[in-house]
Amino acid sequence: MIELSRTCCLSGHRTIPVNRYDTVMQCLHETVTDLVEQGYDTFLTGGALGFDTLGAQVLLSLKEQYPQLRLILVQPCATQTAGWSRANVEAYESIRARCDDCVCLSDFYYNGCMQVRNRYLVDHSSACICYLNNLRSGTAYTVKYAESQGLQIINLAE
Repeated sequence: MIELSRTCCLSGHRTIPVNRYDTVMQCLHETVTDLVEQGYDTFLTGGALGFDTLGAQVLLSLKEQYPQLRLILVQPCATQTAGWSRANVEAYESIRARCDDCVCLSDFYYNGCMQVRNRYLVDHSSACICYLNNLRSGTAYTVKYAESQGLQIINLAE
């Protein structure tokens, strides 16, 4: 069962500038560590390429230090990886295999399933770690919704 007050979701762009990658990874590590020390123990990711994948990898690496950490993958649809490169599918499957739980919201892709996934992430969290620097994006929609729901927002792009 998810305890809302101890759950944080991740949302971010699919593309992170190469020159920012290491910085974002370090900030993610520090931010998750801070949240764990505040009592957060469950993290939700949507499994998308880019920030979601990076976040999941950081969380999985921190599980050795913080065994109470739970990573839950929230898939918009079972066919999420259709059209992805082999390397990206392998990285996704590796994350999926190591998650504590996986929630699949639909068997198949449909128009709007990504937004349903994003709302699920927010509706089951009290904080949101994001990488938002493009205000015309799915991430911007998700963060705006998170703000309207009173979530603590931590934007690593700032």
